Amino acid sequence: MLREVTVPPVITAAPVGGLADVVFDHAAQDPDRVVLGRKTDGRWLDVTSGELAAEVLALAKGLLAQGVRFGDRVGVMSRTRYEWTLFDFALWAVGAQPVPVYPTSSVEQVHWILYDSSCVGCVVEDEDQAMTVGSVIERLPQLRRLWQLDAGAVADLVESGRGVAEGVVHRHRSAVTPDSTATVIYTSGTTGRPKGCVLSHGNFMFEADTLVNCWESVFQAGPGEQPSTLLFLPLAHVFGRMVEVAAVRARVKLGHQPVLAAAELLPDLAAFRPTFVLGVPYVFEKVFAAARRKAEVEGRTGAFDRAVETAVRYAEAREQKAFGTGPGPSAALRMEHQLFEKLVYGKVREAMGGRVRHAMSGGSAMARRLGLFFDGAGITVFEGYGLTESCAAATANPPGATKYGTVGRPIPGSTVHIADDGEVWLHGGHIFSGYLNDPRSSEVVLRGGWLATGDLGRLDEDGYLTITGRKKEILVTSNGKSVAPAALEERVRSHPLVAQCVLVGNDRPYIAALVTLDMEGVAHWLSMRGRQQLAAADLVHDPDLTAEVRRAVVAANTLVSQAEAIRTFRVLAEQFSEERGLLTPSLKLKRGAIEKAYAKEVAALYQS
Repeated sequence: MLREVTVPPVITAAPVGGLADVVFDHAAQDPDRVVLGRKTDGRWLDVTSGELAAEVLALAKGLLAQGVRFGDRVGVMSRTRYEWTLFDFALWAVGAQPVPVYPTSSVEQVHWILYDSSCVGCVVEDEDQAMTVGSVIERLPQLRRLWQLDAGAVADLVESGRGVAEGVVHRHRSAVTPDSTATVIYTSGTTGRPKGCVLSHGNFMFEADTLVNCWESVFQAGPGEQPSTLLFLPLAHVFGRMVEVAAVRARVKLGHQPVLAAAELLPDLAAFRPTFVLGVPYVFEKVFAAARRKAEVEGRTGAFDRAVETAVRYAEAREQKAFGTGPGPSAALRMEHQLFEKLVYGKVREAMGGRVRHAMSGGSAMARRLGLFFDGAGITVFEGYGLTESCAAATANPPGATKYGTVGRPIPGSTVHIADDGEVWLHGGHIFSGYLNDPRSSEVVLRGGWLATGDLGRLDEDGYLTITGRKKEILVTSNGKSVAPAALEERVRSHPLVAQCVLVGNDRPYIAALVTLDMEGVAHWLSMRGRQQLAAADLVHDPDLTAEVRRAVVAANTLVSQAEAIRTFRVLAEQFSEERGLLTPSLKLKRGAIEKAYAKEVAALYQS
């Protein structure tokens, strides 16, 4: 196995300028090109380059009029919506630094982020968020302004800025350089206080332009189509922010969707009809699960499952051909695949708007089989890996050479190194400069220009990275056996009745699991068996459901040795949630908090 892989750059780092420049450059070059979609009163309206530049300029003037200055930091606490993009580019135009705050953050998290970053103002979405900030405003001596989007903040700022000359904004913009700080994004953190990652304009330009250049098939569309994407990732997360920047720089039509729930998301996908999407595995799992449930209701489960097997074999054959280990799909397999195109695959694509042919996935590992299914169904999912500290993607599967089950090769212009203990180290123009106000933590993760990620991984003979776990999450039983929980948890979670799975077993005699239920899947499962719906408290004791979960655990145990296997499990009546402090905003498990919250249940797993 390789220890280090470097991929040469494909772009030249920008010597001057900042992120806001492209908005005005595009307006000058092609003012009538549609670059955004804005949902108003249930309808999607087009926004052109010229209109976007005018809105950004007017908002930037208002920010200057109300006291925002070059280098100031401004909090943005909102769901993903059009106005967030406006504020980002308006703040960048005057040399200010937006600081994202998750709308679900606790009062103390909001206080810490705004206090630690010395924000002079804060944008909030609604009255509840305004009250959250207001409750701690006496402990925020730097905070001078609070703007509420749903109370007309944009219009008020535009009105305030009418007397400011346009040239004042452009003078501020011309002072921004690639080394200037673009944003401070606070890591959600599974333990302790969030740390502010300082990311520059150059970090984002390097990252976005590299992805747009090398993943051309994603950021361009077919003949007669405009490339477009519906952004439903939180803009408070670095992945969503990178998508925003890349879309604007590549003139991809960008729409915003604030709600990840299928009932809200799927209708907007159908209306907006993006050519590509960017998501986390959870989104693709939900699309697949919904498609299978629909097939079961229609009595087509057998056909659907055969279509899945065909898609997986078809994609595997294409993968083997790409890497020179096979001839590609046989004639018989191609005919079988074509049979299921109208019956299944086209309907799966239609659920995502009908035009989607590519997707990018990050945030956590996607099951290889799921990726192969979507590829066989006509949607190539490029899985990647990155951190806030690496400005989103550090690795990604390249077009034409996707290896499902891995997170790909280093993005061009960067290096991946595997340290002696298996830790993944990263180097390149996308790596952050350090944590705000925290030099000690910065020294821990930045080692001679290398980012020590805290993740464990391996590089295969083709230079593709597989993440095997987190250094801090390795479980060590009382018998001294080390177990990386991620693969086992992922396999259990792939069962349609399972929402989440977390392994326990540190300093205990064996590995056990806490499992939560996917209530949509359970409701469907009960309905198909002619059974009445049950309350969650009754479900956890249902013998048939417990048997289904046990099958998922047994299947997961085939991945590991007997000493590493899940010995027993407990089904819980409620899911781990961000509101309860058990998940990060990017849906990662807070293991320590979960074990503490369910200490009684964990203890019961080890009672003989």
